[in-house]
Amino acid sequence: MASLPTQPEGAPNQQGVPAEGPGPEAAAAAQELGFREIHDAYFGFVWRYAANRGVPAMAIDDVVQEVFVVVHNRLQSFEGRSSLKTWLAGIAYNVVRGYVRKPGNRPAGDYLDEEQQLLAHGVSPAEALERKRALEVLDHLLDKMSDVQREVFILCEIEQLSSVEIAEALGINENTVRTRLLAARKLFNAGVARQQASQKWWRP
Repeated sequence: MASLPTQPEGAPNQQGVPAEGPGPEAAAAAQELGFREIHDAYFGFVWRYAANRGVPAMAIDDVVQEVFVVVHNRLQSFEGRSSLKTWLAGIAYNVVRGYVRKPGNRPAGDYLDEEQQLLAHGVSPAEALERKRALEVLDHLLDKMSDVQREVFILCEIEQLSSVEIAEALGINENTVRTRLLAARKLFNAGVARQQASQKWWRP
């Protein structure tokens, strides 16, 4: 499938964080790691999530900052009942949902700032154009999904969370996750098939 927005150039990654998994060890590791290390390790994950959920480019930094304000305030109460990433996903889900539900804060039509992201250092104009077209198609396919279908599709297919982790993050049961994901994949695959058929039809 086409690539969705990635974090800004130079954003930190998850190197140096403890292995994922629920339990007392996860809580102890998070407390020992500290807020700054968690912020640096998961900034890209939260940024991508906000971008892929349609937060406008000009608002992503504010939304991401709000997520980490909540993380900072709640870190001491993290008990390790889920993995740290699942816990963060649940916070990001609630913050982003609150943002897009506010009057005037409609999801953006573009899932990333094309000029700033696609023409980043090391990306040729031809590559940028190809990625832009792929993202436009992907944007269209995501828009065909309902909000609940898009949510589980992004968390599963983009962020590689398991159905158990998604259920924990969204506060729903695992069967509901699987049902929504199945419907989302059907919509996505059907859209990809139509796009490929269209390209084949118009190809000289």
